[in-house]
Amino acid sequence: MKKALLALVASAATALTPVGAAHATTPHPATAALADTVRTPATPSYTVNLTSNSSGSTWTGHESVSFTNASATPLTEVYLRLWDNYHGSCPSTPITVSNVTGGTAGSLEVGCTALKVTLPSPLNQGQTGSIGFDLSIVVPAGVDRFGRDGSYNFLGNALPVLAIRDGSGWHLDPYTNNGESFYTLASDFKVTLDHPSSISVPATGTSVDTPGSSGRTVTTATAKQVRDFAWGAGPFGLVSGTSPGGVKINVYRVSSISSSSASSMLSVAESAIDAHSGRFGAYPYGEVDVVLDNGYWFGGMEYPGFVLDLVSSTALAHELAHQWWYGIVGDDEYNNPWLDEAFADYSTDLYQGLSGTGCWNNVSWASSAEKITNSMAYWDAHSSRYSTVVYSYGKCALHDLRRLIGTTAMTNLLRTYAQSHWYGVSTTAEFKAAAQAATSTDLTSFWTQHRIDG
Repeated sequence: MKKALLALVASAATALTPVGAAHATTPHPATAALADTVRTPATPSYTVNLTSNSSGSTWTGHESVSFTNASATPLTEVYLRLWDNYHGSCPSTPITVSNVTGGTAGSLEVGCTALKVTLPSPLNQGQTGSIGFDLSIVVPAGVDRFGRDGSYNFLGNALPVLAIRDGSGWHLDPYTNNGESFYTLASDFKVTLDHPSSISVPATGTSVDTPGSSGRTVTTATAKQVRDFAWGAGPFGLVSGTSPGGVKINVYRVSSISSSSASSMLSVAESAIDAHSGRFGAYPYGEVDVVLDNGYWFGGMEYPGFVLDLVSSTALAHELAHQWWYGIVGDDEYNNPWLDEAFADYSTDLYQGLSGTGCWNNVSWASSAEKITNSMAYWDAHSSRYSTVVYSYGKCALHDLRRLIGTTAMTNLLRTYAQSHWYGVSTTAEFKAAAQAATSTDLTSFWTQHRIDG
């Protein structure tokens, strides 16, 4: 997985779980050549009501989503991404969508991670639509971004979300266990979680608890302008604080992690969130929930306002940097993983006072095909090189860019770039253009030398 392998990368360890050869993306030639490059369906708004079993490992209920067609090309269907069905054995899946309303559901595609819903009539530009469906989520065993560790459950990417259609057609890339496949637009979520009062449910957004039926609590989490929604469920320990900049930090821990470790990580979070805010623009979501478990096989994993992490200050600073590089400033994580990983790693270096001096001297390319800007299709086929090139070489390239154009210019570049893409989507071409506009030095040879294409 791409998920913050920071502490591991720092020690030059690149052991990753084998994922085999890359999957092929399901082609949809009828939508491959669109008249424009507008990303749609736009302005999604999700409403979710789920009830858990006694342990928080199974959730059932209903989800609906409204959306607008932002494109001049009519929208005849939408796709739901059911990412966590990767963790099942298709067609036996942990995420089940049924009783679809507002459209006609097709068959599961892309390893059961995509579901086409044909709309009753095409939506023209500016028109809105909505679909709804019953939803069942069964968390599998195994400590993962979607998995459980004893009585603790982690529900990353568990909610079905709308796929994006742009000038390349529908983005139906396969799930990657080596990194991320996620590509979504900023959306609003209102998620109501009915659960036993004995378990906590840290979640994306801001949560309010109200009494439910006997022995149960109803937690309503609201999040505006986020790309995803994740939560946990279990008898977590909790320590909370507020950063000097006013961001509330909640650090949840499994029982095997000490309260002192959680308090230490709280201090890191309070410091890092303010440091990143100062560099890229104020954190807009109000609070962050950090869920600590040293059983994760990865260093950490980012979701908007919600982080899974080992007890590692480097990994936590990296995950919090992802609140900007992926969360606020989005990107196509399957096709352009460097746009969030290298940027988050560079941000972590800045937070830790590391200048990357000499790091480019240690670069050794494995082949002429290896580039910082390669997609997860390439990295799934060359998984041992993924963290080295995308994380380490990627941040080295950004350090080199800073040295070339100057620290002040680089500082201003990243801040203005984040502001201009706030709640939007970054592309390599747009970043390269912004960097070129920030300096009188011709950067053509720089991009070539650093193998940054696009």
